[in-house]
Amino acid sequence: MTEEEVGAAVPKEQRQGWGQFLKSIATFSGDLSSMTAPSFILSPVSLTEYPSYWCEHPEEFAAIAQGKDQIERMTLVLKWFIGTLKGQYTARNTSMGSEKKPLNPVLGELFLGKWPEKGSRGETTLVSEQVSHHPPVTAYHIENAKAGVSLEGHNAQKTSFSGRTIQVKQVGHAILRVKPQGSSEEELYLLTLPNLLIEGLWYGSPYVELSGSSYIQSSAGLTATVNYAGKGYFSGKAHSFKATIGSGSNALYTIEGEWVGTSKFKGKSPSGKKDEVFWDASTPREELEVQAIDSQGPMESRNIWKHVADGIRSGDYEAASKDKSRIENEQRQKRKDEAAAGTPHQLEYFVHLDDDKEYAELAAHFGGKPANEDGYRRKPRA
Repeated sequence: MTEEEVGAAVPKEQRQGWGQFLKSIATFSGDLSSMTAPSFILSPVSLTEYPSYWCEHPEEFAAIAQGKDQIERMTLVLKWFIGTLKGQYTARNTSMGSEKKPLNPVLGELFLGKWPEKGSRGETTLVSEQVSHHPPVTAYHIENAKAGVSLEGHNAQKTSFSGRTIQVKQVGHAILRVKPQGSSEEELYLLTLPNLLIEGLWYGSPYVELSGSSYIQSSAGLTATVNYAGKGYFSGKAHSFKATIGSGSNALYTIEGEWVGTSKFKGKSPSGKKDEVFWDASTPREELEVQAIDSQGPMESRNIWKHVADGIRSGDYEAASKDKSRIENEQRQKRKDEAAAGTPHQLEYFVHLDDDKEYAELAAHFGGKPANEDGYRRKPRA
């Protein structure tokens, strides 16, 4: 590719900066997430907001507990999970033209919101907290108490550059807790996270592709395996996946398609129909409700990053960079003051687990790490 073609999709006045950024990541040693990125490639949204993408289809989340048996509930869990992917990985930056680097949250940053009760589904609440800054880790808890469904997990990223692609290894997992209707017993579902490839960098039009495999493992012994691929695999289209639901070597159902479009059962579905539609990603997503910024606390995400986000959205990158530097410098000083006083930061909503035993027990079913995976749990509410 010629120098003229580098950053072809970037506005002319920013192409030089884009080229310099590409050179810097190509020669950078270590985790790219620690790099300071120029404001024009930043998203106006902090990573603490990203857990909200898990529940932009609150009806599907609430419906899991209504499954009549373990197999139907696993099918509903997989459907809900596939339904989260478009929002999480392609639709979040549509208004910005291409994939942008999210804002790195400050330690203790909070994002709080809810999907209000509609009909019989009940209210769904979200609590997201930045529980570590080095390395950056976000913990979250989503719950619909009326439906008997909750999700709890944490997420971090390890990022590297290879050739012309940024490779993102997602670190962490989530535990889904389901209390089936009419039952006092709780079912657990472990969800692991897919890895990401950031493609299209050279032209200045980055986009996300999922790679590798992820798993959903139920405490009842059922496993859903999801394999991801780009153009040339399975359907021959980008953003493709193939999923199976099974027990041991016995595959019960297979689903194929595009996680940004339509997917179908391959062969018979649980209803007995052949090649039935599994999920249609054009189903409208429902954003959560968040308090107005002037009503938010000092550690809430949109309050912290208000001026940075305003600058990015308006194209005033100088103002965005200036306020971003102010926030980062204040945080460095805060950590120094805490160290000097011997008063380390205390988490507000979560507690850290050195060894998540629920993860270890469930992951052993599909060959995951047997132990020593840390985790986070929501603190008991008063």
